[in-house]
Amino acid sequence: MGRITSLFARKVVAQVEAPAQREALLRSVGLAESGEVDPSFMLRDHDYYRFFERAAAATPDPTTLPLRVGASMRTDDYGPFGFAWKSAATLRGSYERAERYALVLTSVAVYEVEECFGGAYMHLHREGPRSLGMRLSNEATLASIAAISGEVASHPFRAEAVFLKHPGPGDTGAHEAHFGCPVHFGSDKDALQVSHETLRAANRVGDPGIARYFDTLLATEVGTLDDSVPLDRRVLDRVATALSGGVPALSDVARELGMSGRTLQRRLAAEGESFQTLVDRARRRLALRLLRDDPGIALTEVTFMTGFSDQSAFTRAFKRWTGETPGAFRQS
Repeated sequence: MGRITSLFARKVVAQVEAPAQREALLRSVGLAESGEVDPSFMLRDHDYYRFFERAAAATPDPTTLPLRVGASMRTDDYGPFGFAWKSAATLRGSYERAERYALVLTSVAVYEVEECFGGAYMHLHREGPRSLGMRLSNEATLASIAAISGEVASHPFRAEAVFLKHPGPGDTGAHEAHFGCPVHFGSDKDALQVSHETLRAANRVGDPGIARYFDTLLATEVGTLDDSVPLDRRVLDRVATALSGGVPALSDVARELGMSGRTLQRRLAAEGESFQTLVDRARRRLALRLLRDDPGIALTEVTFMTGFSDQSAFTRAFKRWTGETPGAFRQS
């Protein structure tokens, strides 16, 4: 059973007008209306999704409920996670911290920054049946990312596009007006597409010293959590994020996960995995995505972004993965 911070439930219920309905909704998940907001207090994911569905039924405009919930989020609401987000030097740094530390807020969502033509996707990965509650939660999450991106960015924030896997409402005008960009329902991903220019711009209050402090704090907290996200997935995500700067050291990945290198090796071995196998898998996954999704990308750039020192080494690895050269794969 996954877990989701109760902070989100309190933000949802704040959009319900009738006091009696608000109180009943909070009681249904074990919360009191007058209680202190504590992001570390967790709800079971299925309880939260049902809660979101009941809240939608109690509002006159359920279509825009997740948008209003997302718009209400502020970095200070998230505790240490929020401080890490806004103290990062750039918005890319904020997104990378979500990749690393989102586990302090939820065990059922994984974030991934994936390069694409002209920018990157900020992916939300969430597994499980696509209930109405999950669909509402996914919309609220992407709206939340947009809201706190706009809060910390030094320039007005606007995503290039928004993608959602589930079907859209009959009229998507409210969503496009809210995000200020095209919103694609029925997509193959849940993600925001953000330009390189936006990702590289300095955050308003970025501070390297404060960012390092919260990195250490959150890494320690993540290491103590009973994690329902598989360890191999967490390692894959961190390796993929770092590849453009070269293959990360096992000790660096272990530190981000709040454990020693020896502990990481032992836990991976217990799952029948190794760090090198996961590095190879991350490189393969990224290479295939780049060549499939960006036909114009140069092979030298793919080589660099997958952490290879030269193109011949990349070509040999790609042929081992797929049985063909990168050029032949692209043509087919």
